[in-house]
Amino acid sequence: MKMINIKGFDKPISSLIQGSDYFRPDIYETVRSVLDRFIAIGGNTIDTAFGYMRGESEVAIGMWLEERNNRKDVIILTKGAHPFPHIPRRVNRECITADLTESLKRLKTDYIDLYALHRDDPDVPVSTIIDVLNEHIDAGRIKAIGVSNWTTERIQEANDYAAMNGKIGFTFNSPNLSLAKAQEPYFPGSISANAEYCSWHEKTQLPLLSWSSQARGFFTGRFTPEDLSNKDLVRAFYTDANWERYHRAEQLAEEKGVSTIKIALAYVLNQPFPTCAVIGPQNEEELLSCYEGSKIILTHEEVEWLEYGESINANI
Repeated sequence: MKMINIKGFDKPISSLIQGSDYFRPDIYETVRSVLDRFIAIGGNTIDTAFGYMRGESEVAIGMWLEERNNRKDVIILTKGAHPFPHIPRRVNRECITADLTESLKRLKTDYIDLYALHRDDPDVPVSTIIDVLNEHIDAGRIKAIGVSNWTTERIQEANDYAAMNGKIGFTFNSPNLSLAKAQEPYFPGSISANAEYCSWHEKTQLPLLSWSSQARGFFTGRFTPEDLSNKDLVRAFYTDANWERYHRAEQLAEEKGVSTIKIALAYVLNQPFPTCAVIGPQNEEELLSCYEGSKIILTHEEVEWLEYGESINANI
């Protein structure tokens, strides 16, 4: 499987990252099968979060790590400081430390490979955030730090502070990036990468680890403009521009002899900056589809055509 590197982290990251937002101990047999199959195809990174399934996702992963005795071979990406309904502001020293401590306990480990802040609070100085995360890095609890659903302006501000003060900054980012562009946040407070956002990533070459990389199933063929049954999908992705992207992906898929959903995944993994895609397959067929999609090579012209309908390559 294709790998990318994250600055300051000594292991390569698989381009496909196994998502776990549905993992629970009471479906552990499913969790075990999903993770075993993912490792078997060459994946090595699992995405979770303090808040997934009220913590049960991390617990189930911890059970698997203990059973398989493979902690050193697996890269864990977990996230903290997500707001609670009754505590909307949790990006602070106390909440970051409390969430990290609990995540370590649930995962049955003494370190997190990749630790990200699940949301931002622009009212909190970046110095406060970078300082507390560096304390945990120095203590060996975290190997590398990143963010999820932050603006590029705040990421840059934080990294400028880190550089000027001899500290470690954010070395990865995890927003949504998909061929279908969200017209409004799929989740409250979440961020989807637009052209300007991607230009910043191209300039900085900061790795982008995309959640909902296949736009929540928009490209599976199960949906049409007339089918309004999935209200969240309609709200976020049902636009004329996205249906045009769908039809271009369908056309390119036919030319390459693959499925449309594989082209949508290939779009994410063929950007002019390092990318990974968080995927959520629950069976072998879905996993193999993602694996095959990850191996598709798209030219810069094909990527541009999929997104904008324009290309300098007249054969597309």
